[in-house]
Amino acid sequence: MPGERFTESEVAKAYDVSRTPIRQALYRLQQEGYVDVSFRSGWQIRPLNFRYYEELYDVRIVLEKDSIRKLCQMDHQNSVELSVLKDLWLIEPHQYLKDIKQLSQQDEDFHCALVRASGNNEMARIHRDLSERIRIIRRLDFSKDYRVEATYQEHQKILGYIFNRKVDEAIQAIEAHIMQSRDEVKKITLQMLDSSQFY
Repeated sequence: MPGERFTESEVAKAYDVSRTPIRQALYRLQQEGYVDVSFRSGWQIRPLNFRYYEELYDVRIVLEKDSIRKLCQMDHQNSVELSVLKDLWLIEPHQYLKDIKQLSQQDEDFHCALVRASGNNEMARIHRDLSERIRIIRRLDFSKDYRVEATYQEHQKILGYIFNRKVDEAIQAIEAHIMQSRDEVKKITLQMLDSSQFY
């Protein structure tokens, strides 16, 4: 939990591994802003900075809206990315993934594939880096069952608009989808933090 302190030895013992890979992972988490180190008292999980994550979501919205605009103007016949997305997301409810970890990865892949399919490699690289930064909180979106079905429906709607070249509707749908996910993640995070104070 945010604010929690721990040592490399505690983590190494919990995962039954040596301290070296733990230390390497913690330094990476420090570079990404998730933990702080104090050589006297060990490591500490940084408090969640919702403003930072909201700014990342804002950038994500800009990138995905621009990608959607381009996709609506492109020829879809030769797009392998869109063909794969169609096969994964335009399915019946009984075919929906039940494994939350797998679904979370497939959801991230959906958004990254939309940006890649638009043809701007630099935009795709920036979006991928951005996705890695918000992954840690974004996965909370699927901790509620109703978000699984909602995500499938929202993705289906977005793809439908793209395939039918409805630019304005597609852009509105992707923005609403990302904002809904952002708001759910924030709500779930606050609930988790609130409930942890009573243990």
